[in-house]
Amino acid sequence: MSDSPPFDSAKFRQVLGQFPTGVTVVTASGPDGPAGLAIGSFGSVSLDPPLVMFMPGKSSTSWPAIEAAGHFGVNILAEDQGEMSNLFASKAEDKFAGLEWAAKITGAPIFETSLAWIDCEIDQVVEGGDHWIVLGRVLDLGVQRDDVGPLVFLAGKYGSFDLMG
Repeated sequence: MSDSPPFDSAKFRQVLGQFPTGVTVVTASGPDGPAGLAIGSFGSVSLDPPLVMFMPGKSSTSWPAIEAAGHFGVNILAEDQGEMSNLFASKAEDKFAGLEWAAKITGAPIFETSLAWIDCEIDQVVEGGDHWIVLGRVLDLGVQRDDVGPLVFLAGKYGSFDLMG
């Protein structure tokens, strides 16, 4: 291993912030009610078996409830859902107040206004630095809206993707 200068975490965030990500809200239902958090680090892993992944921070106060539930729903947010992303990124007491949602196979809350959704059971959790890498086995999924594009996050700002362009 070579000697390298001290790592600059601000530069790391700046550089990686140039890579656009989709925005999701990951949810679960447990004995204490629904839990959820905003996630930008989400992706597909495998087609056979069908697996997806997301990476909650170890400091997340919502992740322990999702992990305990053993399942999760992924709500892929639409370009008009920036406020929902902000809500689920916050420490609000009741993030679900006033939101319309339905439980899918696992019981995970799926918002009626999400662009698309994926219902999963937790397959594996792996440590990854200051985050967890959560693999989920897909049990069901669907598209709910085709009238708008996805919510995109880039360089600290929300945007959208023109599906017609």
